[in-house]
Amino acid sequence: MKISRDKISHISSLIVKDFAKRDELDYKVDLNDVRRDIARVMTDILKLDDKADGEARRVMNTYKNAPREGSPEWDIMYQKHFDEFMNKQGI
Repeated sequence: MKISRDKISHISSLIVKDFAKRDELDYKVDLNDVRRDIARVMTDILKLDDKADGEARRVMNTYKNAPREGSPEWDIMYQKHFDEFMNKQGI
């Protein structure tokens, strides 16, 4: 994953602290449960992002005359395959 668990925990804590300050929000569950759910969703999305990256790179490696990694052509093709994987996952 691109972000450590500590950073995910920190970010989710900051979000929940902001939620706690807002008077217009009313909670039926403990804010720590909300924080854990936020962290879980972030982790799931980051794992899916890693899978999409791996799949896009795998497809790029199947091309006989693939452009050099880092070139504008490679970036466009990589993003296309990355987006296709994410779309198949419903994201």
